[in-house]
Amino acid sequence: MTWQVLNPYDQECIGSVDLVEWPLIDRWLDEARALHEDRRAWIPVHERIAILQRAGALMRERAETLAMQIAREGGKPLVDARAETSRAIQSVELCVHELFASGGRQIPMDLNEAGAGRRAYTFREPIGPVVAISAFNHPLNLIAHQVGPAVATGCPVLVKPAKDTPLSCKSFVEILYEAGLDEQWCRFVPCTNDVAEQMVTDPRTAFFSFIGSAKVGWMLRSRLAPGTRVALEHGGAAPVIVDENVPRENVIPSLLKGGFYHSGQVCVSVQRVFVPRAELPDFAAELAAGAEALRVGDPTEEETQCGPLIRPAEVDRVEAWVAAAVASGARLAAGGKRIGPTLYHPAVLVDPPRDAKVSREEVFGPVVCVYGYDSIDAAIAQANELPYSFQAAVFTERLHIADHCVERLSGSTVLVNDHTAFRVDWMPFAGRRHSGLGTGGVGYTMADMSPEKMVITKRSSDLI
Repeated sequence: MTWQVLNPYDQECIGSVDLVEWPLIDRWLDEARALHEDRRAWIPVHERIAILQRAGALMRERAETLAMQIAREGGKPLVDARAETSRAIQSVELCVHELFASGGRQIPMDLNEAGAGRRAYTFREPIGPVVAISAFNHPLNLIAHQVGPAVATGCPVLVKPAKDTPLSCKSFVEILYEAGLDEQWCRFVPCTNDVAEQMVTDPRTAFFSFIGSAKVGWMLRSRLAPGTRVALEHGGAAPVIVDENVPRENVIPSLLKGGFYHSGQVCVSVQRVFVPRAELPDFAAELAAGAEALRVGDPTEEETQCGPLIRPAEVDRVEAWVAAAVASGARLAAGGKRIGPTLYHPAVLVDPPRDAKVSREEVFGPVVCVYGYDSIDAAIAQANELPYSFQAAVFTERLHIADHCVERLSGSTVLVNDHTAFRVDWMPFAGRRHSGLGTGGVGYTMADMSPEKMVITKRSSDLI
């Protein structure tokens, strides 16, 4: 069996990968467990550093090829695909930096009489075999975030790419091999969903890293073997509060980027914008004008700002959600038109009902909803009413409003005067409630994959 990889823009086949069946994965899991249990087989830290440094250098040499591959298999506009490639290279370099910066710590023992006469310190050990399942929307950098830390911490890793975008993952794994990593330490595992579930829930899996839909992630977590640790990264319906009298030139360009970057196929994409009701008509008109001006088309062309959705069925879904919102009373201020099998012009909806799908569920498409509010606390309450909690934002020129929103908005991160889709690869990145479990970011993932072990030494005349 194979996966045919289609260019989402024109639906042309651009490659294929052979699927891996369970008997081979079973053997690889045995191999991974044996590697972890045999300390003599562990790769010394200095060799891991050298491998990652060489991998980063190879990626830098091939940056344009990697970016074009992202654009062709994932539909991300080339300008953004180049940015993703640069981030992926930096993510690999961050793994090296963390190896230099991280380590154990001393634990004070003589804080009470019971601990007197003892010394304690910690050091880190690899947790064991890692199974990583990734998403399509950042097909290179997400893999770097999941596989890079496993290699850095000395964990054997099996990685399943998204069905739509396996080529970038394959390229990354092959670069690691070329950089000197033995294949038994990192396996490229395209497979069917039932086989993936068997791999994830196997008791030999020590750590499960998942980036994708909440429905699948939470289901897999419920079926993990006892003892398997997990990190889940899902999505949300990111809210933005706009304070009164904020100059629109300070807000609109940021919202256009945060809402329509990669055609909204981002887990923290701007989705719900709350604006003072008196300012709503002018604000919505200006945001709509910006959306109408975005260039939608072939992601490999330099001028394209919004590429295709990943597959035609996603356009069907987004189109249906927008149509349902309009039928329920929302005003379509911009876009909302299918312009190809996978192309959908960025849409701006004004005051969709609170029970509409575009108001309550993650759109994961090029749709931004704008709501009028009468008080900022009412806007915050509406922003917080969903079961998702990831990144939120506020635009304001008043410090007390910024502080109020930071304190009251539900989210692991609240951005002030910036859009919700902002991220750098060393910061903590975490969904709360239905939006995820654990904390992403290179250093945080490495910590999850290398738990501390403590040593306590009691002073004795018998020790020299």
